[in-house]
Amino acid sequence: MLSTTNYAALPPAADLQRLGQALAVLDALNSPEWEYRYYSYNPDWAENEAILEMRDGEGDQLLVLFRPEGCVISGFLHEYEQPDKQQITHGLPPAFTEFMFGEPVSSIGTTFCLWYTPAQGWQTGVVENPDDGSEELLYIFDNDPITYADWATEYYTDETDRKPITAAAVAPLYRHETLTKARALAIVGEVPDWTMLAADLQEIGYPYDFNGAIG
Repeated sequence: MLSTTNYAALPPAADLQRLGQALAVLDALNSPEWEYRYYSYNPDWAENEAILEMRDGEGDQLLVLFRPEGCVISGFLHEYEQPDKQQITHGLPPAFTEFMFGEPVSSIGTTFCLWYTPAQGWQTGVVENPDDGSEELLYIFDNDPITYADWATEYYTDETDRKPITAAAVAPLYRHETLTKARALAIVGEVPDWTMLAADLQEIGYPYDFNGAIG
């Protein structure tokens, strides 16, 4: 299980960024209304910065900032005590300091932190309490389509007449293949507004082509 004490299997920053885009696209398909999505991705957060966000609607939140230097993860779980931020960010590269100690991270809070640079790979600061809940938010980053399919089936299709979401339908997006109508419908069965979905994909920066036949 991925966590702040078991992070070797986390993908490198570039791969994590592509995965973040895929998660945002999948959630845009499963939840046309943005406020009910778990995962969102903004490729234009600031100059040379992109951000992936997770919100569960119950107070837990995760932000991943991507920069040319790598990326940094700030996780917050509302039921866990916040550790000394100076300790969990000990050794943090200067490129990520403004993000971790500025807004919105400071207002949200941080219960765990990890960062990645090409030279050093994944690192953490001082983790005094391994039971920091990080596995509850990091598990989705295992890069396995089954993980998203199982989670989304429970979250988005429970108590509905929708068919379960399959790993086979999710996998093309994990591979960053162009989203076609057929691939979209393999995930959700019905798309209420293709124009709105196209606008979401443009904001996320994910390739799509809705001009072909559905069959």
